[in-house]
Amino acid sequence: MTEIFRGSFTQQEPIPEAGIEAALKVMRGGRLHRYNTSPDEVGETALLEQEFAATVGATYCLAVASGGYAMATALRAVGVQPGDLVLSNAFTLAPVPGAIAAVGAKPVFVGVTEDLTIDLDDLRAKVGQARVLLLSHMRGHICDMDALMEICDGAGIKVIEDCAHTMGAAWNGVPSGRHGIAGCYSCQTYKHVNSGEGGFLVTDDVEVAARAVMLSGSYMLYERHLAAPPKEAFETIRYETPNISGRMDNLRAAILRPQVADLATQCARWNERYLRLEAGLRGTPGLRVIERPEAETIVGSSIQVLLLDWAPSDVQAVVARCAARGVELKWFGGAEPVGFTSRYDSWRYAETPRMPASDRVLAGILDMRVPLTFSLEDCDLIARIIRAEVGAVYQEQSTAAE
Repeated sequence: MTEIFRGSFTQQEPIPEAGIEAALKVMRGGRLHRYNTSPDEVGETALLEQEFAATVGATYCLAVASGGYAMATALRAVGVQPGDLVLSNAFTLAPVPGAIAAVGAKPVFVGVTEDLTIDLDDLRAKVGQARVLLLSHMRGHICDMDALMEICDGAGIKVIEDCAHTMGAAWNGVPSGRHGIAGCYSCQTYKHVNSGEGGFLVTDDVEVAARAVMLSGSYMLYERHLAAPPKEAFETIRYETPNISGRMDNLRAAILRPQVADLATQCARWNERYLRLEAGLRGTPGLRVIERPEAETIVGSSIQVLLLDWAPSDVQAVVARCAARGVELKWFGGAEPVGFTSRYDSWRYAETPRMPASDRVLAGILDMRVPLTFSLEDCDLIARIIRAEVGAVYQEQSTAAE
């Protein structure tokens, strides 16, 4: 009998009971706005910022409306102006170039390697074109951050890390988001903590932190933050920094605080599932598993494999055959953007020359979410289905070539 997977790739775990209770308390009090607090009360958002800063070892943290807003705010805070060029990955998702476009800047895309990380050789070739790199740790793959920072520091480039897929991950023991001048994280439903939407910006830089707080819409109430610079840091910039409101509210913060406290446990659970899938897929003819460096501490909330140099019709056949058996794979090789699979040539507001080496990699990427609602047995079943369907199409290729 042909096995079918009947689970959901979009079903998340419930919000922790502690988060539900905290959210109810906020709603009963009616004070959802982060600055609407009673005398001597510390709001949930201020507490969340303090706790997340401690989690990643940052001096300052700002909780905002989304990861995309965090990136745009970081770009503004480091001084990116309309018309500036900003380096960024060719392999990423739409909110990253969207954040660059939101500040009126223009992306310069840097290539992707077969390990699905930014191409450091291509970065070296392009460092003279910009003074900021918005680095996307796309789908949780972290490049050699020591080498990247050496390149960028040598060229005077400020690095902003998009850590939407790497909250809880690290490179050589340094948490993701802590190598550059700022780190940006997402709390959207499919990320590592879930408030529907939301995000964080962390930094050790006093001016960047102060500008970010003002940009987020502090209404001169910055002294109510627990993870922001002292009031002296705001004396000049409070008059010259616009309010581009994007604060997080106390309701979302209440939902998130227990999740941040439990992040390490959740990351370990994701990695159990990731490693189980990886083991089941190893050795599949025609399929390449992405090898993760020893220096990388991963969070396996999704998994990617390569069908490198396959004909598009054969990759599409694999996607369709797996879908017929309940397994949802996303392909980055399609000519048109579909769902979450847009790529650098999809964003026509960010025109760029063709990148043949990156195109070859993108054309082979299959991507799959790994929600914590999957059991380990689910992972075994999914791996068997992918292995069987890739193997069937690969065999058809081999037969046709004979």
